[in-house]
Amino acid sequence: QLQLDASGGGLVQPGESLRLSCTASGESIASFHIAWFRQAPGKGREGVLCLAKNGINGTASDSAKDRFTASRDKAKNAVYLQMNRLNSEDTGVYYCARSLGWCSLVVEDMDRWGQGTQVTVSS
Repeated sequence: QLQLDASGGGLVQPGESLRLSCTASGESIASFHIAWFRQAPGKGREGVLCLAKNGINGTASDSAKDRFTASRDKAKNAVYLQMNRLNSEDTGVYYCARSLGWCSLVVEDMDRWGQGTQVTVSS
């Protein structure tokens, strides 16, 4: 059974970069699409970027499309989210999830969620 674990969050200053990891166990990372979400305090989960199972970046939010990139490492059974030029609006808990059927950023299309990792962007 698939399990996902997001990690790599922390405190960074505006303009800096950060790379998050999503490690999978139980199933191969190449067998499904992985979507990244984030949730700010008091808000719902927002889709950020989906990485298709073929390794190609798919749907991205407007805020992420020019700054964030997803990738994968089959040997480590992991996917990554490279976040550049971070700003305060990027603050939140970041999650990775498995998307069924297609590379989606809709919460209802996900069937597995990892534990979130906190990203805080502050001076």
